[in-house]
Amino acid sequence: MKSSNRSLFCWIAALLAPMAAPVWAAPAAAPESPHRLLVLSDIEADPDDTQSFVRLFLYANEIELQGLVATTSVWKRDSIAPESIHALIDAYAKVHGNLLLHDKRYPTAEALHGLVRKGRPEYGMLGVGEGKDTDGSARIIELLERADDRPLWVSVWGGANTLAQALHTLRATRSPGEVDRLVAKLRVYTISDQDDSGPWLRANFPGLFYIVTPGGDYGSATWAGINTVIEGIDNSTISNRWIAENLQQGHGPLGAAYPDVAWGVEGDTPAFLGLIPNGLNAPEHPEWGGWGGRYTLQQPVVPIADEKTFLAGKPIPQETRPIWTNAIDDHAPTTFPEYGRGTRLGEKLFRSAQASLWRWRDEFQRDFAARMDWTVRPFAEANHPPVLVLDREATITVSSGQSFGFDARRSHDPDGDSLSFLWMPYREAGSSDAVLKINGAENAVLVSLTAPEVTETETCHLILRVTDRGTPALTRYQRIVVTVTPKAR
Repeated sequence: MKSSNRSLFCWIAALLAPMAAPVWAAPAAAPESPHRLLVLSDIEADPDDTQSFVRLFLYANEIELQGLVATTSVWKRDSIAPESIHALIDAYAKVHGNLLLHDKRYPTAEALHGLVRKGRPEYGMLGVGEGKDTDGSARIIELLERADDRPLWVSVWGGANTLAQALHTLRATRSPGEVDRLVAKLRVYTISDQDDSGPWLRANFPGLFYIVTPGGDYGSATWAGINTVIEGIDNSTISNRWIAENLQQGHGPLGAAYPDVAWGVEGDTPAFLGLIPNGLNAPEHPEWGGWGGRYTLQQPVVPIADEKTFLAGKPIPQETRPIWTNAIDDHAPTTFPEYGRGTRLGEKLFRSAQASLWRWRDEFQRDFAARMDWTVRPFAEANHPPVLVLDREATITVSSGQSFGFDARRSHDPDGDSLSFLWMPYREAGSSDAVLKINGAENAVLVSLTAPEVTETETCHLILRVTDRGTPALTRYQRIVVTVTPKAR
């Protein structure tokens, strides 16, 4: 080791020594109260809904599924297919016993069958109005009125008219104050607009939390980062060969139920990826970014003259208020040199709304592949994610120019795998362009940082990414939020 590097390492160790107690473990496992989720799916309009259900069921140990509703969309306007959801649950039933070897929290197939509901076999707002309630819309109302303080996430993979009917009925039968209280419990993430009820919902319920790229322009949507082939990076984890080898073949009945790609692989999956507890995702903060992408609260201007935004051949109305929508990330993919520093922050920069999602794509694809292994392999022959442990809490306050650090040496892997570390400043997730400076190697288990100079209080985000060397390699994160205050005058 060069003497300068040895001196730097010793300096970091000395800096961190006073921070050794108490030890604080990052939340690597599911939280005590998993997120509640209801899905609206136009299954059979495109094979991607089926693909997304296969993935979703493998995370049913960490997300509390509360409704699986078959709906229509602009692509499937007058029929619904709840039987297709039941068929996938039957495939899940055949692997449920093996999944329990990896986590006892997986629900039974019987419990999942009991969640399937129907929307109306009508398109959009034609299926909304007096007397048009369904067991799908009734389920939404039932879940909202439960004595449960947790938000209800509604993941919309097709049209949103079942949700629109639920709120239409609530507005007609409850007091305005009660409607506001119940609407405040909703969190909606839609895969663009796939019927005309989405714009109606946003205009009529201004308190409704709504994540969407408005209209039918899929090309500009953040969610499309899950399946867009990006020139200049390795796209292999969305290739047909990777899908066949890691998901479909040799992975039992559930893998065999995963269909080939027709238009785009798993276009609906981003609507629930952000709910998976991985240390990075923060669902109540779409502006912080995560596996489902990053979004800002703004009132977008929809190019209503552009036919790409049309729904069923008709322009959509302009937005009437701020919504959670596309945010731009600058992302330089990590590099893995053959010699020298094993992992480096990249230099080739990509900038787009989709980059906020595809920057994590290889990691969530490998996570999916590992869970497909869980359906057929015993615990000892499969990989499981690492456990992150920091030496101090991950929310701290420092002053301008102050040096500080973190120690992740107590992180470990349940399978005994070697671990790789990377500390990544996430500029866009913070409150300004201020960025934490990393002093030394960004891939060491210890990190020293220097706070930026600020003239008013700002927040900066640092992501610790820890990846094991199992097969497939699995990643977990710790988001560190640093509040930086100006120097006292």
